[in-house]
Parts: sequence; C-alpha cells; structure tokens
Amino acid sequence: MEVTYSDKVEVTGAMITFWKVRGLYIQCGNDLHGRATGDTVLHSWEALAKILAGEDTMGIICDIGMPVVHKNVIYNCRVIVHNKQILLIRPKMWLANDGNYREMRYFTPWMKHREWDDHFLPRIIQAVTKQVKVPFGDCVVSTVDTCIGVELCEELFTPASPHITMGLDGVEIFTNSSGSHHELRKLYTRIELIKEATLKLGGVYLYANQQGCDGDRLYYDGCAIIAMNGHIVAQGSQFSLNDVEVVTATIDIEDVRAHRTSRSRGLQAAANAKYHRIEVPFALSVGKFGGTDGERTLGLEVTLHEAHFHRPEEEIALGPACWLWDYLRRSRTQGYFVPLSGGVDSCATAVIVYSMCRLVAEAATRANKQVIADARRITGEPEDSSYIPSDPKEFCNRIFHTCYMGTENSTIETRTRAKDLAEAIGSYHINLNMDAIVTSVCDLFAFVTGARPRFRAHGGSVAENLALQNIQARLRMVLSYLFAQLLPWVRGRQGGLLVLGSANVDESLRGYLTKYDCSSADINPIGGISKTDLKKFIAYAQGAFDLPILRSFLDAIPTAELEPISETYMQSDEADMGMTYDELSVFGRLRKVEKCGPYSMFTKLVHEWGSFLSPVQIAEKVKLFFFEHARNRHKMTTLTPSYHAESYSPDDNRFDLRPFLYPSRFPWQFRKIDQVAAVLPDRSNLGPDKAKTD
Repeated sequence: MEVTYSDKVEVTGAMITFWKVRGLYIQCGNDLHGRATGDTVLHSWEALAKILAGEDTMGIICDIGMPVVHKNVIYNCRVIVHNKQILLIRPKMWLANDGNYREMRYFTPWMKHREWDDHFLPRIIQAVTKQVKVPFGDCVVSTVDTCIGVELCEELFTPASPHITMGLDGVEIFTNSSGSHHELRKLYTRIELIKEATLKLGGVYLYANQQGCDGDRLYYDGCAIIAMNGHIVAQGSQFSLNDVEVVTATIDIEDVRAHRTSRSRGLQAAANAKYHRIEVPFALSVGKFGGTDGERTLGLEVTLHEAHFHRPEEEIALGPACWLWDYLRRSRTQGYFVPLSGGVDSCATAVIVYSMCRLVAEAATRANKQVIADARRITGEPEDSSYIPSDPKEFCNRIFHTCYMGTENSTIETRTRAKDLAEAIGSYHINLNMDAIVTSVCDLFAFVTGARPRFRAHGGSVAENLALQNIQARLRMVLSYLFAQLLPWVRGRQGGLLVLGSANVDESLRGYLTKYDCSSADINPIGGISKTDLKKFIAYAQGAFDLPILRSFLDAIPTAELEPISETYMQSDEADMGMTYDELSVFGRLRKVEKCGPYSMFTKLVHEWGSFLSPVQIAEKVKLFFFEHARNRHKMTTLTPSYHAESYSPDDNRFDLRPFLYPSRFPWQFRKIDQVAAVLPDRSNLGPDKAKTD
C-alpha cells in the first residue's frame, strides 16, 4: 500500500489535506480548533458539495474536516466520503480546551462513544449524492482488506485515546488530521505519542498536521508522520514555505497482523466492545499478481527511519521566520520595520527576518511559483516581472527597514553594532538622534507645571528618574510608526510597513518593559522566546548565516541605555530587574508549567538552589519575582501579539487567562515563606555534592 501526504490546499473556505492510497488521494481536512459561525457551516457544506460533484475524488476515500450541526448541536467533525457518497460523519469526542485552544466556545463533544445516529443531509448535498441520511457518530470504515479508524487531534493526546479501543476491535489504519501548533521542543512529545500509539497496539498511523500561520499567535509546523508498529516510516519537514508537501511510504499491512499475535492482546481484543462498521466494496492493498485481491505482496520490505528533530536554536531560526512570511503575505503590506537598539533582543528579531529572507531565496531558487509571486507583489514588482528574490540580502533590503534611535544616553558601541548588523543582513537602515524630541517633551512639562524632572544621577527622585526613562521609550514607539508608515513613500514605493516588537518572554513575565514603548508593535516574533534561548540562537546564526558581527552582541552587557552613564554607573538590565534572565526562565516554568504559587515555588527552589543560595536568599528572590510579576501583570493586557513558542508565556490574551490585578505583597504566602526560611538549615556553603547527601 502506498500512502502519500499533502499538507494543505484551500477549497472555498474548507481546509483540505490529502492522503494518497495506491496512487489515489484520500482528502483529510485539518482539525477545526477555530471559529464555527452559521456562515462557516454553510460554506463548509458548499465546499463539500463542490468536492463531491467533481471527478477527482472518484475511487478513493476522502476524510474531510468541517463543522456539522446535528440535532441543533454543533460538532467538530470528519466527513468520510467515497465515490460521491458520504459514508460516515465522525464527530470529535475530546476537545482541546486549554492553553491556546478554546474549542468549546463553539463545539460540543460527542459523548455517546461507540454509538451513532442518522444524520439528515442538507439539500445541497442530497442533490449531489442522492442520499437523504448518513451515519453520524463513533464508527469505523471497513474495506475488503482492512479497517480504517479516525482520530481527531486532541484525542491522540488524551490518556484513553480512541485508537486503543479501535485497535482492539481490528482497526489497522488510523488517520489523524491535526491542528497542533509549534512550540520549542514540543515535536518530540508529538512523535513519541504517535509511535506509542502503535507500539503496543500495532497498526499504521497517518498523521497530517496543518502548516502555516493561523492569522494569530500560532504557527502550525506541519511535519506529517507515517508510523507503523511503533516505528517512523516517513516524516515530512517541520517548517516550510510550501503550501503543499507530499510524503510517501510503502507499507505491508501483514506486518500489522504479525505484530498483533500476542495472547494478552488477543484476550483484551476478545473482550473489547465492538464498533459499528461502515462497509465499502473495494481494497486498498495490491495482491501479488498486481490485482486488488488482498493477498500479500511477496518480498515487500518496509524502510524504517529515525525521527528528525531540529535543535531549539534551529526552531527559532525557522518557525518565527515562516510565521513572519505568512503574516507578511496575508497582510498585503510592503515589509517590516524594527528599531535596532544594539542589544540581543532587537538583534534576534532582525536576524529572524533575515532568516525569513533566506528561506524565501531558497524557495525562489527552487522555482516555488507561489513564493516568487508573493515576493513580487510585496516588493511592488509587476506580476509579469522577471524578478526572482534569489539573493537574501538584496531581498532583505527591499522589505526590511531598521533604525537606531539614539539619545545622549546611548553609546557609540550600540550605535555601531546596529549599523554593522544592518549592513551584514542588508536592511535599509537609518541612524538618528532623538534628543531634541525628548527635550521638547520635558520643556512642555516644565512650562505647564513649573517643575523640571531630573535623572537620579543628577539628584532626581525615583519617580523623576523613571519618568525620564519612559519618555525616551515611548517616543521610540511613536517614531517607529511614523517611519513605518512613510519609509516606503520616501523610497518611491506605495503602502506601509509592519512594526516588529522585540521584548522577550522573560521581560514580559517580569514586566521589565515600558507600557506602550517600542515593545508595543504590530507583532513580535520573539515575544514567546526566553533570553537564554535567544542567545543560543544568535550563537547558532553567527556560523549558520555567516554573520560574525553577532559575536559582539553576545559579548555586550544587556542595557536599556535610558539613564546617564558615568565613571561609576552604567545601567544593566539584570541589575535593574534584581534577577538574572536564567532565573526568570526557572521562575516562569515553575509558575506556569508546574502550577506553583509563591510558597510551592520556594520549597522547590530550596532543593534546587540550596547548594549555592541560603533559604533566606531564595525566599527574597521568590518574593521579588512574584511582587514584580503581580504589579506589572496589567502590561500583559496590551502585550503585542507574539509568536507563541514557550510553555510559560504570560500572554493573557489567550494562553494565560489569569487576573491582572493581584495583591502584590501576597501577605499570607510571603509570611509563610519567611517563617520556613528562618528555620531551614543553610546548605549553601556545603557545595553541591555534600548538600545533596545531607
């Protein structure tokens, strides 16, 4: 049996993917996590009618995803089609309703497992299929030579997945069209679940995943998988600019039957409740004489593959870059604008854009017609132009604009780094000083109030010092949008640019950013990535992208450069925050992933950090983190939409639905932490080995 996968084709509002069996396509719609309005349901039936009316799907099984209203309840469904007939409508039983997903906003899970009803078809479908009603429910499809079961996205991730009971009832092939988003280091979990689904159970698992930007914070990273008996048979690419991707494998269904011969499996299968079978009179396998008699093909050997995983720094180079490309071509704007500060964060944002340009150039070199057409439209070239974006630096110069906005507090080092980086990647770059604008704002305030604020270094108060820093930060946001709107006009082009933010996930978690400063942008490709991972990405890109200038960014001390520099003082981000970026990553994971409050976080860190910090020191760090997180939580309500890449993202617009007004002193929790810290032994001078044994 030859199975081929194609990742994405759009048909009048329905997202369709394809399985190919014996040279014929089985279409699988991507799982619908999103919106299901009345129009969506109507247009999905219209799209299905168009598919059924054509000849392209004759002689094949089609598995198409769409919302279906059954008895006035809306379900997320798979519609199984063969020869212009609907065989089965299979509703989803376990919905994704946490993290980034809210399927139960619109859909209801099918709660009658292994049961089915009659579903009366709309007239637009009856006119094509000549059917009045079809089975609706938890059923499987039986061909002459095998049995096929459907699993929907989240159902693979549940403890009691449907493939278990389906497999015990004789289902040999499982299809799963999924909408699983990219997150750093997540692919390993997905592949292990797919392998495990058939390791003990036996079977063939066909996994299709959506690929591309969903118009929001998520990027679906494709990576189609064909697995058999716990082994990977074929794997598609994880990141690609292609709209369609095909993965092929040849398998022997007899290998599944041989894998299922254990007596314990047989006893469980004999006691398993049965599924209703929808029978179709054709075979998928090719016999030894070339026919479809279902006999085993002689001498067939299945090739197994090791699963391929990108390193996290490679994922950062590819995932956000693909997301930016989809966002750029969908928004129909002319490029991106980034304020370059000379620091790691804005540097990482710029290098991700350059990575996008590299991917575009690679795709154009391979004659990808869609990428070339999109690139011509974005750069203002006519459709019949001969322009090919084959040089990433040249293409970067057309669509990427950077600007260094210096003040009297800026250093020549950061200005030079920004300029050198722009030259290395090819962006259209501007250097400017904004002291006159800052002075004008301060003059206005002094004229109105009769008081002129001063920096702390000049004798000013904490409030004055903070206000003067925020003036600079917020004015950079205003200038960013001014330049983004007018730079194409300056260069003789039409349209505008999207402003990119460059605040990392740790700064958002801690609230170490000015509300409505240049962290406020249209989108942010690094808003879900930790500072630690960003530095690893920069180190990777230095060699992989041949950008030696990146070493100077890694060697520089992170600083906002918003205060005057003296012989005895230079502003440092980690000193201002009162914690390191590495510590912030730990706090973030404990708070979100491990669901820790202040006290439970303290007790965990006493064991993890106790060899080099005293209980009192750990207590102070935990209290400081929760205090700063609580009092800055309101900033998350206006956070720039960020590429989701990290499991401890504090983005409250979808992922982290927590309050934004906390009692920042946490009186009960902090008091308990102090009480326990006061009596715990100090192991910090024992050394790590001794501390573990004691």
